[in-house]
Amino acid sequence: MSKDRGRSKTGVDLGKDSIGKLLLRLSLPAILAQLTNALYSIINRMYLGNIPGQSHLALSALGVCMPILILITAFSSLVGMGGAPRVSAHMGEGDYAGAERILGNCFTTILLISAAITLVLQLFMSPILQMFGASGETLPYATSYLRIYSLGTVFMQIALGMNFFISAQGFAKTSMITILLGAGLNIILDPILIFGMGMGLPGAALATVISQGVAAAWVMGFLLGPKTQLKIRRENMPIRWKILAPVLLLGLSPFAMQSTEGLVSIAFNIRLRDMGGDVAVGAMTILTSILQVGMMPVSGMGQGAQPILSFNLGARKADRVKEAFRILLFSSLGWSVTYWAVLMLFPGWFAGLFSSDPALLETAVWAMRIYLAAQFISGAQIACQQTLVAVEQAKASLFLALLRKLFLLVPLMFILPSIAGLGLTGVFLAQPTADLVAFTITALVFYTRFSRVLRGLREGRVQEE
Repeated sequence: MSKDRGRSKTGVDLGKDSIGKLLLRLSLPAILAQLTNALYSIINRMYLGNIPGQSHLALSALGVCMPILILITAFSSLVGMGGAPRVSAHMGEGDYAGAERILGNCFTTILLISAAITLVLQLFMSPILQMFGASGETLPYATSYLRIYSLGTVFMQIALGMNFFISAQGFAKTSMITILLGAGLNIILDPILIFGMGMGLPGAALATVISQGVAAAWVMGFLLGPKTQLKIRRENMPIRWKILAPVLLLGLSPFAMQSTEGLVSIAFNIRLRDMGGDVAVGAMTILTSILQVGMMPVSGMGQGAQPILSFNLGARKADRVKEAFRILLFSSLGWSVTYWAVLMLFPGWFAGLFSSDPALLETAVWAMRIYLAAQFISGAQIACQQTLVAVEQAKASLFLALLRKLFLLVPLMFILPSIAGLGLTGVFLAQPTADLVAFTITALVFYTRFSRVLRGLREGRVQEE
């Protein structure tokens, strides 16, 4: 196999090309893909929010299912975002055989995780949904959606998890096509199955399964085809703990960031159901959808920066690692500040995209300004966490991922409502309070760890944790 020091068949040289141009070239396709995915998310919820006579129940049922959907995505990140930086670092060292061994082990792990998730959900679906906040009214809707959705878990795991290994090689456009295929086909199939065939909520689930199946086929076709630098090979598929353990350790941070989002959703659903009913749960579905859409570009920037950071970490090029982070930081922060300002000015317009139900809109509009009050700093926090993963600082990244959601946000949503009679307002206020505290700690931890990494690279070694 060619070891041409990072220049892929797309013409990208991760070790020599201008950092700014590299980040632009690798991030733009990722951002476009994420925005397309966000567009699908908006359109999907718009369809569900306008099912005649079922709008708030359909959105509430989706809100109940959301923690499970997030958890499925989190497992793909555990493997994909844990393995991709190590693959890029091995490529930076010129060790392409080692990179392929990681790729093969990660693929096997993806298959095993998919089988386990599907089995558990099919056997214990109703009690899981009830535990996650489903009421007597929403349970039948949530079950009808998740029963179909869970059967496509393996497609989603491959399409999402293995796609990171395409990006890690510098094939940003190919990785983008994966997302475009899945989201674009989903947008087309949703109205056909939901309204045209009268399937309602189950139709939305079936549209997702079919779309992700096509995306997964595209990913596998590439990773087994002639254009990839790294192939999935049968001899690399048997799991070896020495290969997989560092991947899972590094992937714990993005896994925690996403899976705890699911736990937060569960806690929010329960608190909101108890204090505001199904309308409050539906409003939170709108808010989380708006938040996810807004963070898609930041996620795309991080995906574009990851192979640059990891490759140059492996190549021991401290100045390029530092410059890549600097550009990522200011780009991400600039976007999050802009998006936050627009949301604060026009909350009613954004909420109106998802539903026309007056009660739902009224709750969503006033809650948005509280829930997203500190969202302007999220770009900086995410850039720091993504960089720590890319430079293989797993423990620090994991701590920061758990800090905001598990140690701050969940306790606050139970404490604040009882303070000064805040009630339902206190539940929404937990989010910005946790954001401000977490950002302060993140800045301090990141400065310490990243400085040590750069110092280690300048001394000719990778800084160990």
